Amino acid sequence: MENSNSTENAATIKPDAGIPPDTVADPFSNQEYLQRKLYFLLEHLKKMHGDLPEQYQMRISYDLLAGLANSLLNDTIFEIVKGLMEIQHVTEAHLMQVREKVENDHQLELKQWESKIQDPEELEHIVALMKIKHGKNMKETDMKLVLHLDQKVKDQQSTLEKAGVPGFYVTDNPKEIKIQMYLLDFILRLSRIKFESNK
Repeated sequence: MENSNSTENAATIKPDAGIPPDTVADPFSNQEYLQRKLYFLLEHLKKMHGDLPEQYQMRISYDLLAGLANSLLNDTIFEIVKGLMEIQHVTEAHLMQVREKVENDHQLELKQWESKIQDPEELEHIVALMKIKHGKNMKETDMKLVLHLDQKVKDQQSTLEKAGVPGFYVTDNPKEIKIQMYLLDFILRLSRIKFESNK
């Protein structure tokens, strides 16, 4: 990673950066505001980056951090990420309910057999068969849930790529997904830090 002293050279503002409405009248004020905000974002990103395991620090370049800071000048990106995280949490909760329902259905089926069969040996045989059936059913359910979550991840990647957020693209590579998770964490943490424009 390049030295942090290169901040002033590498961190340049893109023309489509977000501009607060109350500074529209003065283009010099706009540029100054955005430059201060850019450095603010980049300094926080560099601190977060420094806390990562070394193997991931090496994979997230200074240029990527600078590009991410530039994209975050537009607060819309924060709103997109928050919205995606809310959708993910709702989806995960729903999938957990689906899994619990399957487990409950299995237990209910076993109880129904226990109430019907009086012969211990016959019941033991049926319970053994039910366990095999339920195990296979649960495995199929888990595979469907994983595929559903994988698709949600791809949807997130695609949305953020289309929004112009650096580091995001559709991939199945676990290492690349891990880096994207760190970048998402950076964005969420930055969304909770207030930028004081008068400082």
